[in-house]
Amino acid sequence: MTHLTGILTHQASTTAATVTGLLSDIANLGTDTVRGGYTRPVYSTAELDLREWFIQEANRRGLAVETDRNGSIWAWWDTPTKDRSNALVTGSHLDSVPGGGPFDGPLGVASALVAVDILKSRGTNPTRPLAVVVFPEEEGSRFGVACLGSRLMTGAIDPDKARNLRDPDGNTFADTAKANGLDPRFIGRDEVLLGQIGAFVELHVEQGRGLIGLDQPIAIASSILGHGRWRLSFHGQGNHAGTTLMADRHDPMIAASRTVVAIRDTAREQPHARATVGRLQPVPGGTNVIASRVDFWLDIRHPDDAVTAAVVESIHTQAQLIAAEEGCTVDLREESLSPTVHFDPALQKQLQKALPEAPILDTGAGHDAGVLSPHVPTAMIFVRNPSGVSHSPEEHVVDEDADTGAQALADALQALLV
Repeated sequence: MTHLTGILTHQASTTAATVTGLLSDIANLGTDTVRGGYTRPVYSTAELDLREWFIQEANRRGLAVETDRNGSIWAWWDTPTKDRSNALVTGSHLDSVPGGGPFDGPLGVASALVAVDILKSRGTNPTRPLAVVVFPEEEGSRFGVACLGSRLMTGAIDPDKARNLRDPDGNTFADTAKANGLDPRFIGRDEVLLGQIGAFVELHVEQGRGLIGLDQPIAIASSILGHGRWRLSFHGQGNHAGTTLMADRHDPMIAASRTVVAIRDTAREQPHARATVGRLQPVPGGTNVIASRVDFWLDIRHPDDAVTAAVVESIHTQAQLIAAEEGCTVDLREESLSPTVHFDPALQKQLQKALPEAPILDTGAGHDAGVLSPHVPTAMIFVRNPSGVSHSPEEHVVDEDADTGAQALADALQALLV
């Protein structure tokens, strides 16, 4: 932890932390020399170092740090009574997609820490507790289920299903959680902790181009498009690439490839639909081997949940027909599904009052705030991304906008704390 000790020494020598400064302190953690950007899957060395960085930064601010039974880290600014009911919570996540950008997740965490600094510099005396939270496995890049930490806390995923999730190396979530200090027997819905949250406000980099054309640094979220993830598995006959004639093949790679094209065409027929195959895995995966099975993962999003369901059904039907034509079979499994989220109107109005210049935008990206929304009032603040690109090293936030975002978060939290 020598690098992290250096972080603490650097921050202790500065008079006031900035979002850019905090992010620069973790800029070397999880860099991906192959993909570019950052690869920080949950409970990897990089993500564990980031969690330690957060704990140190929270302690430096006098916040009381706790890790819940699902692996989320909570840093509490308590009131004198130590009563944590009706708490105001902010924060985000620290894990990343493979080859992701530096802001997706960490921007919200760093901004929350700086917002605490701003509030303390203003002499704010909260009448309700404030917590900064880091949710694990928001991206789902290791165990395949997005927002796993918040899903566990809210009961949105069955604990047995979560325990049996496997990463690409075959490790179960239960074993990985146990190796990192959790007791997998007790993961799942946390009624006590959930009942303490009076409101949740998440700041996040915008993952689109909405703010670019509006010439505004921040926006308030209105909704999150419904989205889900499905796995399609095509089964064929594994065989030798050199001795098997083309007419004798039952090649699941061909069936999968044809289906990927059909997915693109199906999504184009539905206005506002987005369908993506970003991961494909042949088994056994040899260059000179006809695969016996090909799995791929499908991400579908649309503002109308009925349309999402119809698109999935259409894709499944087409996949079955294509598989049969190639002498293969296919099965489809839902891995996660989140309906369209409309953020709490009353909380949104409070944010609009605190941030009157901020426009209102929806988003096609999923967030922990969306998972929490059926259970507690939630809201989001977006910070402009001048590249309009996310889940990529091209993701960007300029320093001035990062500072503006932290100030806006502080203003919103202060309005809700008094």
